[in-house]
Amino acid sequence: MHYISTRGHASAPRFCEILLGGLAPDGGLYLPQSYPKVSGDELNAWRQLSYADLAAEVLKKFATDIPADDIAELTRRTYTAAVYCNGRPGDDLSQITPLRVLETQGERKLMLQALSNGPTLAFKDMAMQLLGNLFEYALARQGAELNILGATSGDTGSAAEYAMRGKRGIRVFMLSPHLKMSAFQTAQMFSLQDPNIFNIAVKGVFDDCQDMVKGVSHDLGFKASQKIGTVNSINWARVVAQVVYYFRGYLAATTSNDQKVSFTVPSGNFGNICAGHIARMMGLPISKLVVATNENDVLHEFFQTGVYRVRKSAETLHTSSPSMDISKASNFERFVYDLLDGDADRLRALFRKVEAEGGFDLSGRPGSDGDEFAKVGRFGFASGRSAHADRLATIRDVDARHGLTIDTHTADGIKVAREQLEDGIPMIVLETALPAKFNETIREALGRDAERPAGFENIEALPQRFDVMDADVDAVKRYVAERTGL
Repeated sequence: MHYISTRGHASAPRFCEILLGGLAPDGGLYLPQSYPKVSGDELNAWRQLSYADLAAEVLKKFATDIPADDIAELTRRTYTAAVYCNGRPGDDLSQITPLRVLETQGERKLMLQALSNGPTLAFKDMAMQLLGNLFEYALARQGAELNILGATSGDTGSAAEYAMRGKRGIRVFMLSPHLKMSAFQTAQMFSLQDPNIFNIAVKGVFDDCQDMVKGVSHDLGFKASQKIGTVNSINWARVVAQVVYYFRGYLAATTSNDQKVSFTVPSGNFGNICAGHIARMMGLPISKLVVATNENDVLHEFFQTGVYRVRKSAETLHTSSPSMDISKASNFERFVYDLLDGDADRLRALFRKVEAEGGFDLSGRPGSDGDEFAKVGRFGFASGRSAHADRLATIRDVDARHGLTIDTHTADGIKVAREQLEDGIPMIVLETALPAKFNETIREALGRDAERPAGFENIEALPQRFDVMDADVDAVKRYVAERTGL
């Protein structure tokens, strides 16, 4: 399998060539030349697999330049009960992403797929732990080293740092918006004392951090000399790792390949739900993919109107579901490429307009940039929006009716999912994180603290190590260069 850039770069690299990087040389995102297909016979065979072996089967379709036995060893080393079952004893691998029926309304069923049983209590662990092992494997083969530069609105940073800490030949430089994460999220990252982990608090919002990472990636000379790679969701390997749990959720919710399911996904950067789009393109029987946003509703606006309008930093709201406080969805380009039937020239022009004018309009109205919005329906997308009052009400309702405490982002997902239920088609909400990570809002909603897994009782009291920086690309380049010695 070879890969292409959404913006048309002439090279056609293979999986291992793009594994350690982020953007393509032309600033585009990588996609396979064509999506691999999964047959009905394969789906039936996959129903009996452990999560690790299912991950190997999915990854083998995309990483054809890694020996199959090596892939199987990597996934089995990654997806273990010791890592993904929050310290519970035993080897019940069904607990890695357990699926539960939350409520049934006649022919309508709402389900919740738990994805937060990893070491940092967020769904990002599902991909990041595999990414850490893939990186170490690839670097060992090459005798090379890597400096990871990433941006986080909360959960990506801690998941990346926990996955990469202590890995040979890897340093992590993680940008986060200063004073805009929850206290728990901040402590998870900043309390790490590993010498290969560097935390940088940026005076701004997440989009400023993301723009700084892209700014460094566009400097191809610096990127090469400093051996810069990325773990953000623009990294193709991370997206592929997320595809796996869509297959797992579908197989757990159905007994026959004739059945369909829908997924609702709390979304900010479009990375998580992009993996669902890829699973659907591979042939997974998905009815709807529902984008659930918070008050920063750039994606909801597009799926309702065809207008993609990024917000300026000053317009990005700081909410109680902070991991979705994003107003420029970096993974959205992959979906738009498919929406445009792979027209790289057209895509390049649209995203130049994003940089110059702040967005584009595909509604087909007079004066718009095109009429491709009419094709959104064939990809099965829908959307909804949730605000602070909605998530408080949902947290209280789920607690009262089901005795379950959910985090703020999952609450956004459940609120929107309830608006999109269909007869006879289970709706699966992807859990985002454990509620302990957002205890301030849990206490506001329920009047009590969220339960904390063992080992996290006093994390906010631990010493923290981080540096504060202005939103300046040159400043972060200097910071990295001074600490790599390259």
